[in-house]
Amino acid sequence: MKYQMQRAPMGWNSYDYYDTTVNEQQVRANAGYMAAHLKDAGWEYIVADIQWYAKGAGSMREQYQYIPFGEVQMDDYGRLQPDVERFPSSADGRGFAPLADEIHRLGLKFGIHIMRGIPRIAAHRHLPIWGTNVTADQIADPSSVCGWNPDMYGVRKDVFGAQEYYDSVIQMYADWGVDYIKCDDICNTNLYRENQYSAAHEVEMLQRAIQKTGREMVLSLSPGPALIEKAWHYEKYANMWRITDDFWDEWELLRNMFDRCELWQNHVAKGSYPDCDMLPVGMLGKGFGNEYKTRFTKDEQITMLTLWCVFGSPLMIGAELTLLDEWTQWLLTRTDILKLTSSDYRGAQVEKDQAHAIWICQNEQTGERYVAFFNFQETAAEIGCELAETGLYAQMPETHNSTALELWTGEQISIENGWLKDQVPPHGARLYDLMIYQGAKDEYACKHAVF
Repeated sequence: MKYQMQRAPMGWNSYDYYDTTVNEQQVRANAGYMAAHLKDAGWEYIVADIQWYAKGAGSMREQYQYIPFGEVQMDDYGRLQPDVERFPSSADGRGFAPLADEIHRLGLKFGIHIMRGIPRIAAHRHLPIWGTNVTADQIADPSSVCGWNPDMYGVRKDVFGAQEYYDSVIQMYADWGVDYIKCDDICNTNLYRENQYSAAHEVEMLQRAIQKTGREMVLSLSPGPALIEKAWHYEKYANMWRITDDFWDEWELLRNMFDRCELWQNHVAKGSYPDCDMLPVGMLGKGFGNEYKTRFTKDEQITMLTLWCVFGSPLMIGAELTLLDEWTQWLLTRTDILKLTSSDYRGAQVEKDQAHAIWICQNEQTGERYVAFFNFQETAAEIGCELAETGLYAQMPETHNSTALELWTGEQISIENGWLKDQVPPHGARLYDLMIYQGAKDEYACKHAVF
């Protein structure tokens, strides 16, 4: 059985800031920051993203994101290794084990990005597959490639040596101490328009290999958009799958995410989390040659984090953590909001039009109930709903007149005649804790209001 984690994974990923260039010192620095400032809020994964094995990665960035058929670090069995120049602790065949050990000592977990398949150069050199008499060229599928990255061939289905290759790779990761695998060019193999899930068999191979190790490892699938008709397959074999292509700090992409969450809201479950992609907050883009501060306004960032949490998406910070300002750190440490990513909470959209959306989120075990208002307009707007219409209060008639606690501002909002109404800023969000109705206790309000 796949890893059944209780909540959607929360962590940091190097891609939005470093692109292909992240090195060991930078990973360690971000891990140290997370351990000191974010771990207590639930953040735990440190993920080195794409091309950690590539030599000279980023050196031709003005021409190529991925150097065509560039040199890679690889062992004698076609298994990619960390580039020793960028990850010096990996020398002498130690791989990521020393770095993973350090991250584990901080009380965190370690993850890596991989491309699906087997290195093309391994196939060209006819390198052996560990533990078999098969060579890489015999399991590589030259008709299955990535449209944007030149490093890999897909692996054939039902050919001896294919599963054995994945078994050897994933066991190596387990030996290193890897806790999280983000596999790319697999959730949607968009080069093949007539079969956009052409690598489904490789998803299955990966999950079988993970289970053989006996190690709890998250399997995350990229890129999106995931195919809703394949939801059953993602749910069976993966822990996370991207429901969007790369998400960046543009309002239109954030607005579009409401449509995607509407589509996927019924597929969030323990151990299975549709993924809205990384949080482009703070400082971004250095590896792309253009370091800058997120283009999202503070209200848009609140909208993003509110939607990700009430929907139940994984949370992966894209910023350089060591450069977080005080406000962004406050945004990312709101435990009263981040807790909604636990599988004990279930979110649902109850209203959406061109101007606004309303979501609810509830925990049936504890009785906690939340309502989120989202304003899509360019100006502030009043948004309201009759709570009885949300389905939250079928057995709670005493909520006719009471108050709700707005979690981002700490304000208490009156519920009058069963209606909750409030002003929401442009592109902004408000999230209301409706447990306050049980007595409007000052101690409860003070406990949850963080300014």
